[in-house]
Amino acid sequence: MRILLAEDEKPLTRAIVKLLEKSHYCADAVHNGEDAIAYLESGNYDAAILDIMMPKLDGISVLKRLRANGNPIPVLMLTAKSEVDDKVLGLDSGANYYLTKPFETKELLAAIRAITRSQGELDNRLSFGNIALDRTTFTLSSPTGSFRLANKEFQMMELLLSNPHRILSAERFLEKIWGYDSDVEINVVWAYISYLRKKLTALQANIAIKAYRNAGYSLEEV
Repeated sequence: MRILLAEDEKPLTRAIVKLLEKSHYCADAVHNGEDAIAYLESGNYDAAILDIMMPKLDGISVLKRLRANGNPIPVLMLTAKSEVDDKVLGLDSGANYYLTKPFETKELLAAIRAITRSQGELDNRLSFGNIALDRTTFTLSSPTGSFRLANKEFQMMELLLSNPHRILSAERFLEKIWGYDSDVEINVVWAYISYLRKKLTALQANIAIKAYRNAGYSLEEV
């Protein structure tokens, strides 16, 4: 899952990005509202964390522009403005959650899980066939056992389980997980697909990652 953080306090930005990456999220950061709009228009993000008081364009204006353009991305407002009227304005402008500074890291992570949880998704678990992925413990499991996935393994498996039967190109994995600016080569995707296939085999999964020549990969029943 890829998150955009728009926050102009650079020390706080670094701390939040580190927290997100430790929690198995991909995170990009910008420091003003105009850059936030430009990044979010790419459609490559699953959620956004917006500070309200930013240069060039404030967080509320970013949020209103997103919603006016029909962008439904989950948005968490993170701000020092704690008055009730500020919260009401943020929520009425289309925010999914409003968190004030200072905040507890546990609440920030819980808020992200809450706003990105799909309708009908149970306890932050993704499942397909006899395989389940727990987004809070990063555990891939079946009735026969479990593995705690490393960061990129988790993100790739999450993307596959969120799109069963859909062919995802290797380039899509690179964009979604490593980002546009990464210099990672495509053979890294192949390596992680191999790691995940071995784990699915060990778990006696009744699903498999199938390769489609010159197209990509899809999670299918076997």
